[in-house]
Amino acid sequence: MARFDTSFDATSVEPTTPYELLPAGKYRAQIVESEMRVTRNGMGQFLWLMLDILDGPYKGRKIFDQLNLVNPNPTTVEIAQRTLSAICHATGRMHVSDSEELHLIPMTIQVKIKPPKNGYGESNAIAYLPPEGGGSPAAAAKPAATPAAPPTMQAAAPAKMASAPWNKKG
Repeated sequence: MARFDTSFDATSVEPTTPYELLPAGKYRAQIVESEMRVTRNGMGQFLWLMLDILDGPYKGRKIFDQLNLVNPNPTTVEIAQRTLSAICHATGRMHVSDSEELHLIPMTIQVKIKPPKNGYGESNAIAYLPPEGGGSPAAAAKPAATPAAPPTMQAAAPAKMASAPWNKKG
């Protein structure tokens, strides 16, 4: 049992709504959050991504992806690395050492609907598309001089990605 300090009035708070899939199609989006997380079985790590839809009737909606970059299965890692490469190409950032370098760069994504599997319902799948016309989205999206992050954020960022395969020293 959990006793509240005060009585909770559910009539004063909007309830959550059921999760709805984004319809299949192309969208302009950008990564707004990312972090390395440990897999459920503890045997690996994945890069968790939150993206915002930038235009159209779904502007402001969130969509999520995860890339299993550290996994005992080499095929799983290869798929994740290929997806990360697609994100880098879509954003125009070819060399990254921290996932935050991919944040806030508009890109085009292709959203598909995956059928139910393993007891889970339908879900969205994301493909990251190369820029149309061959231009670099990073050049258009980033100002000429990007302000430096506050020192506390700069110090915290490497620890978050320390176990990513591209950040290992050797």
